[in-house]
Parts: sequence; structure tokens; C-alpha cells
Amino acid sequence: MQADRSTAVKPRRLRRIALKGLALLIGLPLLYLMAGVLGSIIPANPGWKQPEQGVTIFVRTNGVHTWLLLPKSAQGIDWQGLANPAHIKDVGCAGGDYLAFGFGNRDFYLNTPTWSDLTLQTTLAAAFGRGPGLMHVEHVHDPQPNEYQVPLRLRPDEYRRLASRIRESFVLDGAGKPVPLIGRGYGPADVFYEAKGSYNMGRTCNEWTGEQLREAGIRIGLWTPFSDSIMRQLPS
Repeated sequence: MQADRSTAVKPRRLRRIALKGLALLIGLPLLYLMAGVLGSIIPANPGWKQPEQGVTIFVRTNGVHTWLLLPKSAQGIDWQGLANPAHIKDVGCAGGDYLAFGFGNRDFYLNTPTWSDLTLQTTLAAAFGRGPGLMHVEHVHDPQPNEYQVPLRLRPDEYRRLASRIRESFVLDGAGKPVPLIGRGYGPADVFYEAKGSYNMGRTCNEWTGEQLREAGIRIGLWTPFSDSIMRQLPS
């Protein structure tokens, strides 16, 4: 009889373990989502207000990923030495007046040129920070405000801090130059560069954007893991 009771207990234990596992599987994403929402609505630099005059940058989104668009030359900062036109596939596309900077997971950037190329393995690798990050730089001509591209004016000192922070995201070689992945990009006007740090659930592409804005002194959420975490907090 004892043996029968023992074998009857095992399925109950397995059910309890399975239920706990299911609760964890459902609960962790919900906690992450709640933390992301909370982090985005509690502001860093709460006293900051957009100036009437200043350097205009743009914050761009595709609904998932965000970029920062900075003028190629402003406040004595010229990006020519970092974003060399010779690095992109078509030098003729380098005539734009802005550069779009984004940070992301290396495997995701290089192996997912379109959403149809997205795999579960790539998604999990990006989420859990397996592998280094990359910087994505695109030459942009005359960006215009729209629902996916929001202008943001910065004071000169704020702009200089932002530019300095972005520069610090690039790996530099022995000569102090960035390291491009020549021939690797989504189109003729963009290219990837080696970046410092890794991408993970805590430091997503959007959190990188938030980091840069926070360090520049701009009012933005304390933690911004989602595109919406950034875009909803920008001044209208």
C-alpha cells in the first residue's frame, strides 16, 4: 500500500512543479513590462524644459527600435572623422546633413536584415545579451517631423554632452578611429561599427537611447526598454 501512495504523489508533485513553472513563465514577462512602464513614467532630470532656441536633433522610431539623429556639424562638433563617407556602400548617399545613431545586438543586426529573417534563436540571443553590441549609423538628408520622427531642441552644452556620450559608444582602434564593418548595412547609406558593451533585457536599443538623453540632462524615463518608453515622453 505504501508503494501505491508513493507513486500517486509523484504526478501531484509534477503538476505543482509545472504550475510553478507556468506562473514563472507568465509572471516574469509581466513584471518586466510593468517595470518598463514604471521606469518610463518616472523621469530623470524632471526640471528640464525644451529651450526656445538650440540645436535640433530628432528621435526616430520604427515602432520597435529608436535612433538619435544629430546634425553632421553643429556647435563645433563635426562627425566626419567618425562617420567617414567612405565607410558606406554608396558615397553619393553621404551628402545628407544628419546622422542617425542606433545601438543593438550584433547577431540581430547582422542576421536580420528584414523582419521575415527574425528567428527565435536570434531573439533570445538578443534578449539575454549573448554577444557584443554594434552601432548602426545612417546618413540622412533633411529629416522632417512626423509621427515616427520627433524633433528635440537642445541647449549647446546639452548637445555637446550628448555627442560626447554617443562617441563613447564606439570601439576605437589604436589610431583612435572607429571600426566599421565595411559592406555591412541595410542599404547604400548606412553601416555598422563595433560598439562597447552588450545588448540585453536591461540595456536594449531603446534603453541606450534613453541613456544618452539622460546623461545629456534631458527629461526622459529612468529606464526605457521599449520604443514607447522613449517616444511618449518627448515634449510635443
